[in-house]
Amino acid sequence: MLKVLYEDQEIIVVVKPAGVESQAAKKFTPDMLSEIKKHMVINKLCTPGKEPYVAVIHRLDKPVSGVMVYAKTKKAAAALSEQVQNRKMDKYYEAVVCGKPVNNVDNFVDYLKKSVDGNYSQIVDKGENESKRAELSYELLKTVETENGELSHVRIHLLTGRHHQIRVQFSGHDLPLYGDGRYNPMFVGKREPLALCAVSLAFDHPTTGKRMEFSMKPSGGAFRLFG
Repeated sequence: MLKVLYEDQEIIVVVKPAGVESQAAKKFTPDMLSEIKKHMVINKLCTPGKEPYVAVIHRLDKPVSGVMVYAKTKKAAAALSEQVQNRKMDKYYEAVVCGKPVNNVDNFVDYLKKSVDGNYSQIVDKGENESKRAELSYELLKTVETENGELSHVRIHLLTGRHHQIRVQFSGHDLPLYGDGRYNPMFVGKREPLALCAVSLAFDHPTTGKRMEFSMKPSGGAFRLFG
């Protein structure tokens, strides 16, 4: 069932569950775009007999849960997309990483490049062809000792939106995310939930200009170790 945090004629803010695509998937599996359109039809929030307009503004990887905003008009889509481009949309995440950061507060700046098939990204040298600057800052919240070593709970402010950015950057700085079967060798081939959640999203309403902020708490998986 779709969890709606806020909705008006211009936008809809929802919680994306882990395992669901942010937009229409190639396979016949649930995706947020389809679920929102279904919600609008069922609740008569669109013109009868006409497919609802819903625009994707930003994306979350399939295994990532979190707060997302979608536009319900072209005007709202343009305004929100402009905020993304101008870094006026604030995105905060929480993650559990393997190891303990050297610094309690730090900033990562790297250059990322996607693989040819688009399924993988890696840190490369600045100036390499098709590489893009990636920046985030983080704060260490807590570290616990487990039978598999230290695990740390971190809060992340995403300053750019690159493919698999948080997962790639933390892995590249020897702090791979817990449950990441793609960038953490410890979890390759294992079915462990990825400990990454988009916990907070803030933006200006596309019509009123009012600053809006929505948040959620991460749950399940490795997050349970931190209460």
